[in-house]
Amino acid sequence: MKVALIGASGFVGTAILNELLQRGHIVTAIARNPEKIKKAENIIAIKANVLNESEVAEAVKGNDIVISAYNAGWANPNLYNEFLEGSKSIQAGVKKAGVKRLIVIGGAGSLYVADGVQLIDTPQFPQEYKAGASAAKDYLNFLKEEKELDWSFLSPAIEMNHSTSGIRKGVYRTGLENPVFDANNRSIISVEDIAVAIADEIEDAKHNRQRFTVAY
Repeated sequence: MKVALIGASGFVGTAILNELLQRGHIVTAIARNPEKIKKAENIIAIKANVLNESEVAEAVKGNDIVISAYNAGWANPNLYNEFLEGSKSIQAGVKKAGVKRLIVIGGAGSLYVADGVQLIDTPQFPQEYKAGASAAKDYLNFLKEEKELDWSFLSPAIEMNHSTSGIRKGVYRTGLENPVFDANNRSIISVEDIAVAIADEIEDAKHNRQRFTVAY
């Protein structure tokens, strides 16, 4: 398939790019700094400003599907507003380009850990991640109103960070609104297996107009 990947040089984006290439997809890799993207036969690297929906539309047109691994930057003092603005701009640009499918990688903060209680609202949720998690949560609510696109929103496991890097099991379990826990009561997955889940969703489309989550 022809896949446009926004945020292709980031932590999650790089893992997705590697998985897509391994499966033989043709990837338009979109990033602030396209020179950071590795050179390969099936990669077209493009620079685009996600805050400009016309630039997004131009970058993604002609593709079968768009994956957004957009991150406004954890150190960005305007993270909340910029993530929301960028995500809405991507959504509008995808529609403008006539692409019908959009997969968004969000956060785990909006998963429900009890009736009416989201992970972000629990006392143990790290303060340094609150702005980004709040933005992803609010964007998911916005995306749920989308009527034209076949969208999916992936919330990773609660533990998905650099400490789990380098592991690709190729297997995972899925949930919808609640975290998936293992026998040790941990919700954990590697970024490589997040990429596997995204590539599987591209090829099999099991979660159209749904949020889903994956973990071991």
